[in-house]
Amino acid sequence: MLSFFWLRCLLKMVKENIVIPEEILSFCCNGFQGSTSPPCSQDPGEREEAAGAMASPSHPRNPTEVQMSQLVLPCHTNHRGELSIGQLLKWIDTAACLSAERHAGCPCVTASMDDIYFEHTISVGQVVNIKAKVNRAFNSSMEVGIQVSYEDLCSGKHYSICKAYATFVAHSSSGNKVTLKPLIPQTEEEKIEHSIAAERRRMRLVHKDTLKDLLTRSPHETELETRDGSVAVPAEKTRVESVELVLPPHANHQGNTFGGQIMAWMENVATIAASRLCHAHPTLRAIEMFHFRGPSQVGDRLVLKAIVNNAFKNSMEVGVCAEAYGQEMSISRRHINSAFMTFVVLDQEGRPRSLPMLAPEQGDGERRHREASARKKIRLDRKYVVSCKQTEVPLSVPWDQSNKVYLSYNNVSALKMLVAKANWALAREKEKVQMYTLEEDKFLSFRIEMSVRIAASQAFSLLSDLRRRHEWDSHYLSAELVQQVDDDDMIYHVVSQTLSSENKLQDFVILASRRKPCSKGDPYVVAFRSVTLPTHPATASFTRGETICSGFCIWPESEEMSKVAYYNQATPGYLNYVTTNVAGLSSNFCATFEACEKFLLKNKEDDLIVRLQSL
Repeated sequence: MLSFFWLRCLLKMVKENIVIPEEILSFCCNGFQGSTSPPCSQDPGEREEAAGAMASPSHPRNPTEVQMSQLVLPCHTNHRGELSIGQLLKWIDTAACLSAERHAGCPCVTASMDDIYFEHTISVGQVVNIKAKVNRAFNSSMEVGIQVSYEDLCSGKHYSICKAYATFVAHSSSGNKVTLKPLIPQTEEEKIEHSIAAERRRMRLVHKDTLKDLLTRSPHETELETRDGSVAVPAEKTRVESVELVLPPHANHQGNTFGGQIMAWMENVATIAASRLCHAHPTLRAIEMFHFRGPSQVGDRLVLKAIVNNAFKNSMEVGVCAEAYGQEMSISRRHINSAFMTFVVLDQEGRPRSLPMLAPEQGDGERRHREASARKKIRLDRKYVVSCKQTEVPLSVPWDQSNKVYLSYNNVSALKMLVAKANWALAREKEKVQMYTLEEDKFLSFRIEMSVRIAASQAFSLLSDLRRRHEWDSHYLSAELVQQVDDDDMIYHVVSQTLSSENKLQDFVILASRRKPCSKGDPYVVAFRSVTLPTHPATASFTRGETICSGFCIWPESEEMSKVAYYNQATPGYLNYVTTNVAGLSSNFCATFEACEKFLLKNKEDDLIVRLQSL
């Protein structure tokens, strides 16, 4: 009754053009919302469930964060009562776009989407929770991270569905690209994502080159797999073509077709193609990294084509593309997007069934067949090396040409994650050298830092060459450059003077990855991790050692001053430079770092001359 009374008063004041005091207006609005009532008490269990349901966190919320919750209705599902992946992709794209536009302050379009792996299916009556936020803004593009989970309302349990990364480009009203303001991360998680976003961007840019390189080294003849009792299905029988008319409900607020809507249509024809091979209802398990080539608008006709490229024992790859044209058929079609989707067929126990073989068409069909095999190899490498947690990746991963990009990514991102940790504790300070420790899970990590009168670029050049490490690090006996992978990655065979428990010298095969700053405020990075090479197996002369994560980060403090920090993460079974105890280790580290400073000061002029000569 009180709210109704105030409503009548407000209406009368508005009719008589009376200025309404702000206090009264605030009181009335709060009264309508019920915000003046005291908060209800909650027990700890209720608070935990609320947090699981994506409630407001205790720390300040990221201003770009967007949360979406959708109840799965029968109209969203397939014949099995499971949420259509196409519908899920539409929700993902919408949430990510809204997050990007919050940061840009102007319209944004989907430029690309990284690999998506779907861990579970979602049933009618369950709730899909999507959280999207901008991880990093570059010049005119930004990376948006998306976390998708589902909630069972009956049990209250939450399950992870997938994690995705999308790239959006900001456009002005005139259609020109917009220069974005930088994003300042606040929490430890945001700092990690912000730092690694630069590595993911680098990986996207070289994705095509990685595939081309693998194809050039693979045999050009298509080898068909033999399976008992299986007759090869001609790929032509799986071909699908469909057309869609873009209507206003399919477009966003800019008049362009929703990227999520295009992905949903592509998923539909890809599912039909997969069904024609297996004569069953397939389940989409993964979508390969893809890029949007251009926009389509309301009134366009979208032609969607799909065909099975290759059928493996328990999975198949379907290639699908989208092309657009206007009313005039004489105008050539515009290529909008291409994607590769991996399907499986599950039995009653949820296990993948064996699939029939595929007989590719001659010419382009054989090329697509080979490329699908190469993409599978790359996809497995990427999932194994990139998607795993740091604790799940073996210390020494076999290195080869197909996984070099992803090992380099893992090497640098592991160091950046270590740098972004917030719980470092000062263990010792000696003159200009500070030593910090971090105990987390089963890892013990060290950080030693100091300021040196040298330009950051010079320190980066001197410290990234392991062949000169023995000049300042008494633990190094020698380092041989085994392979120059590219300008940023090198593989060394290192011999250490540290004796093992077998009373032998230790040797290492180390991948060194260098990165210059991506933008202002980023450090120079030199990351080290162990790999295995068939040309350098373990020998009886040495005890093969391994390092999980170590390296340097160098921040410019001025034109002539730099902060140099060394990081080393080790497991309980192996710890670099261990002498007798932490105190002895501290002295060892500090003495080594002081020798490092002398090395940098002594060689900075020589390094400058060499780099000028190379220019």
